[in-house]
Amino acid sequence: MDPSKIKIMGQGELADESALKAMGDAAIGIITAFQYDYTHESLANKQFVAAYNGKFNRNPDIFSVGGYDGMHLIYEALKKTGGTTDGDSLINALIGTQWESPRGQVSIDPETRDIVNTVYIRRVEKVNGQVCNVEIAKVENVKDPVKARMK
Repeated sequence: MDPSKIKIMGQGELADESALKAMGDAAIGIITAFQYDYTHESLANKQFVAAYNGKFNRNPDIFSVGGYDGMHLIYEALKKTGGTTDGDSLINALIGTQWESPRGQVSIDPETRDIVNTVYIRRVEKVNGQVCNVEIAKVENVKDPVKARMK
């Protein structure tokens, strides 16, 4: 088999924006699974990317959207508890919470208190002359697989 025809399927960091810049066209065809990419097609993400670029002059990444979602949850918890900040009150306020994140629909699992989100299957393609991730499929409502096996 011609080694140049072999493509990789892996975790999302493999095709992170900085990795794609380093790999260039050699990355085309790589398939990954990840919860977020700045190219995700949703209004919430387009607004997030525009605001983030306006403030930091770069695209957001998984850490940026994680911070965004974390701050969203802190705000919602404080709103639901009326400002009460003890741990039990904050955690109980968030159980079952659902919202539209830049990464798509997410929620907090009432049983495990973990985030539940969509995992996107992406293929690296050249779009408008730029090597980037393109969503080709998705798996919705993904829970922590380790905790699911422990039931």
